[in-house]
Amino acid sequence: MNYLKILPYFILGTFLMVACGEGQDEEITYSYSSQIDEIVDENLRDSKFTGAVVLVGSGDDILFERAYGYGTLYNQNLYVIESPDSTTVDHLFDIASLTKIFATTYGLMALHSDGLIQLEDTVSVYIEEFSGDLHSEITIRHLLTHSSGLQQWFPTYYAIDSPGELVNWIVDLELAGTPGEMRRYSDLGFMVLAELIERVSGQNMEEYLYNRIYEPLGLTSVKFNPDANVQEKVVSTSHGNPFERKMISDDSFGYRIDVDPDSWNGWRNYTLKGEVNDGNAFYTFKGVAGHAGLFATAGELATLLQLILKDGSWNGNEIISPSTIEKFLTMDQFGNGLGWAMDPGFLHAVNLPEGSAGHTGFTGVNFVVSPADNLFYIFLSNRQHVGVDESGGYPELRSIREELSKVVFE
Repeated sequence: MNYLKILPYFILGTFLMVACGEGQDEEITYSYSSQIDEIVDENLRDSKFTGAVVLVGSGDDILFERAYGYGTLYNQNLYVIESPDSTTVDHLFDIASLTKIFATTYGLMALHSDGLIQLEDTVSVYIEEFSGDLHSEITIRHLLTHSSGLQQWFPTYYAIDSPGELVNWIVDLELAGTPGEMRRYSDLGFMVLAELIERVSGQNMEEYLYNRIYEPLGLTSVKFNPDANVQEKVVSTSHGNPFERKMISDDSFGYRIDVDPDSWNGWRNYTLKGEVNDGNAFYTFKGVAGHAGLFATAGELATLLQLILKDGSWNGNEIISPSTIEKFLTMDQFGNGLGWAMDPGFLHAVNLPEGSAGHTGFTGVNFVVSPADNLFYIFLSNRQHVGVDESGGYPELRSIREELSKVVFE
């Protein structure tokens, strides 16, 4: 470990940094606030991340919201920068695979609520390229439940240069399995779902989400491609893409990708701030993708979860129908909802009330919502900012996620 990385945590060990957003008159407290503080502070000292925000809420209230540590602490060489950026609750985080929920799944719920799609329809009804023999049986439900048979992951930037090439490339790929046979978590499936949203709505996904969901809820910070030069409160993530690069170049790392590692070399080599960490989302999709790319504050994600707890209505207006929400949050044969994860093992959570749902994200984020208890929590962190360890991996956050779930739901 670089010993210059240790110094800030001597400070954090004796002084827990608590920051509230601008304009907040007082800190919002919660009965278990000291327990949450202890959990987060311990992980800060252990260099699991440098900055975090924890929010606990119900359908009507924010019960606890607190920021910790630094949004940006290191440069690309993992040396402490001259003026570290203290995290506030107004900071935007790269929410990685939470994009699958707060962008793509919400977009599909809106289309379903409006009667524009049916879950059992084959994808070919909306994307004609899927009418070929291999992909013609794939339904929207298959994509949402990760049971389409599509490959789980591939570095698309080694194969295509733009989003417009995605569909033709995917339908030329061999399937990894029979549609509906089993669950294989697939980023490629959610790339296709984003394309479906655009074809059905006639808008690009970013415009559709803003017009149909975010703007009616009064959201202004949830966005793709935030400008870190204008919006300074953006949390930094990784220093380039060392993990993803090793996925491709080192077969012993646990991933076997059939590409020549030297056939593409557009890797970033600087600290990422306001740029999506996920390589496919950045290199191929220019920051706007169905599987990753969204940035958000915990507070605005909370509004989206409160919409679910309010049966899809906001300020007297129905945004998403209750019947659609019920369908999407009904557990399937694989133990998950449509888009929404419900398997506690996948959620890294324990002692969850029945019917709880959520998701995790690779940058160090996750959330869980319990409609039965009218309660949710959001945990956002920048675990990638501390750099990879000797094996090439990022800090494991399962334990802190489990501890937070215990505190909130017990």
